[in-house]
Amino acid sequence: MTFELAQALAVAKSRQDIPAALDLLHPDMVLETPAFGTTAKGRAENERALKRFFASFPDYDVTLDGHADDGATLVCWGTARMTMTGDRFGVVPTGERAELPVFIQFTFADGLIASERFFFDLSALCHQSGVSTDAVRRKVFG
Repeated sequence: MTFELAQALAVAKSRQDIPAALDLLHPDMVLETPAFGTTAKGRAENERALKRFFASFPDYDVTLDGHADDGATLVCWGTARMTMTGDRFGVVPTGERAELPVFIQFTFADGLIASERFFFDLSALCHQSGVSTDAVRRKVFG
């Protein structure tokens, strides 16, 4: 059941279908994206985080290639493909599409996703996107 929820979330996010993604999340959902230094707590913050993410990466697509589950935590790994747009990161995007290995840690409560920690290499994203990692880090982390 847990991998099916994670897979459904991957499909919803790959379609940029925010309502479908939110339907899979526990009301107290915590989304952490360490590469961006962000944490979203609760449904409203998660909705804002997804809108902001899809505004920056409108062609985001993720595939989950494998997973491991210990009964309490699910870890998935796969590939994210995305093109940086806009000025959120303080750089001028080049339109180059990035393809990155990702791993995602999930926990669950009440049959829904209770937490997601989304890991990828910010330097690899910047390099493949043709932008300065240092400039993005300064914008993201101050």
